[in-house]
Amino acid sequence: MHLNLYSPLADEYNSNSQKIRVLTETWVAKYIFCPSCGKSLENYKNNKPVADFYCSECSADYELKSKKDTMGKKIVDGAYSTMIERLQSNSNPNFFFLNYDKSTYGIKNFVVIPKHFFIPEIIEKRKPLSVTAQRAGWIGCNILLDTIPDSGKVFYVKNNNIQSKDEILEEWNKTAFLSDFSNLHAKGWLLDIIKCIEMLEVKNFSLYEIYTFEKYLKIKYPENNNIQAKIRQQLQILRDKNYLDFVGRGKYKLK
Repeated sequence: MHLNLYSPLADEYNSNSQKIRVLTETWVAKYIFCPSCGKSLENYKNNKPVADFYCSECSADYELKSKKDTMGKKIVDGAYSTMIERLQSNSNPNFFFLNYDKSTYGIKNFVVIPKHFFIPEIIEKRKPLSVTAQRAGWIGCNILLDTIPDSGKVFYVKNNNIQSKDEILEEWNKTAFLSDFSNLHAKGWLLDIIKCIEMLEVKNFSLYEIYTFEKYLKIKYPENNNIQAKIRQQLQILRDKNYLDFVGRGKYKLK
């Protein structure tokens, strides 16, 4: 994998946005494989509105976004209403994000966020465009990267370092079970427990350590009057889905 975007193809365009679109799409088509099955990806030739690439083997779709300099905490995306509709219908594609150095075209980070990590809570509604704008009143959205669990960010390139294909496929498959959950509320609970586990920054942890997040979870789910029981239920689901092991006496271990 060559970590530079530059290609003579971009010299045919005057617009910087067009250049970056051509450069990023060309690079992805050349180097990036499907993280679900490992097969090569194809470009959508008809400018499909919701996706840029697809896998002919497993039919997964991928939308590509890019950003210069730093990854940051947010990614600007399209219309808010369209995004929410896609989440509720589960028709949203998986999300590729490419981060590059604007002065060298060097690729700093390339990550895929599986679509099963997308819930309404990670989508931020932007202010409507002003009445003087060409699309007055239009409301866009941001994807809040910092609200997504680390396990939902599968890196091909991280801080200029290339990850192995085996690592990428393994990381993707660890959380593939989340695609079985169509109910966004139920999925939200699982993602919150996964994020709580990650915040402990250990591989082995106890039930009582997860209980320390009870107040945080109560703020998010004020209608739930038995947070500890809900925590135990979610840990059992994660155990059954082979995300973690129960090792006895309230002790757990991440796979």
